[in-house]
Amino acid sequence: MATLHGMMAGTAAPRPVVHRTRGSGHGSIVRLMSPSDLGRYLKPFVFLDLFAGDMRQLSAAMPLHPHSGIATVTVFTEGDVTYDDPQAGTGTLAFGGVEWMRAGGGVWHGKELSAGRSALMQGFQLWIALPPELENGPVDSQYIEADHMPMAGPAYVILGRHAGAQSPVRAPDGITYLLVRLQAGESWTYAPPSGHSLAWAAVAKGGLSGSAPIAQGEMALFEPGEEAITLQAGDAGATFVLGSARPHPHPLHLGSYSVHTTAAALAEGEGRIAEIAQRLRQEGPARTASGSVPVFR
Repeated sequence: MATLHGMMAGTAAPRPVVHRTRGSGHGSIVRLMSPSDLGRYLKPFVFLDLFAGDMRQLSAAMPLHPHSGIATVTVFTEGDVTYDDPQAGTGTLAFGGVEWMRAGGGVWHGKELSAGRSALMQGFQLWIALPPELENGPVDSQYIEADHMPMAGPAYVILGRHAGAQSPVRAPDGITYLLVRLQAGESWTYAPPSGHSLAWAAVAKGGLSGSAPIAQGEMALFEPGEEAITLQAGDAGATFVLGSARPHPHPLHLGSYSVHTTAAALAEGEGRIAEIAQRLRQEGPARTASGSVPVFR
């Protein structure tokens, strides 16, 4: 990664792509970024999965698992899923909808999403490293359907603000995350907010051509800077996510499912995770009226 670090430290006026990855596959999930590799350079963005398949199989295979110190944000690029969370209600998430979960000081989850009307689905799950004031704070979940998510041109504003549109997701300041769909040959320009020197994109469908070509299934990192980024869809159009942010000024202290800013904060979060696990062993995972297993905070 030393070469990547040197490239990302450069200061050129254009915003070329300086690194590409297709990640590593794990069945129906492709891990494009983790906190131990690209996440160290793109923090607060520390983890990105592109997943696809039959939601009935994916949800059955997904065990209850813990997190602390991060927030997860899940968007869908094809198909739909249902959600069921006692504190957030029930409904359907499709293209443009979002699941946001700020794990804070500790949470167990994994069964709040299940199959919707479509047989197949595809989407991205992103992890955000939280700042010190939130990393061991309360858990916060939001499930926002597409009709209630703002758009700016071809982009759903998933996190932050873009072109006058503000996301309703209760994310930390300094982060923008967009879900974009372009028609064949269509061009689109993203102007990052002031201070957003980190930027990347990942393509779920189709591909991007022109001066910054990005293939389907690929994640690309742009050279640091605040210049606008212009992207053009190829002949098959393009569905992709793009993130930009102010750099996260803290080191990453990693647990199995946790990311914190200090060793002490990590120990606190993992301690809370262990406490919840003990309660689950004693009481068992209760189910909601619809049969789903809720989020344990």
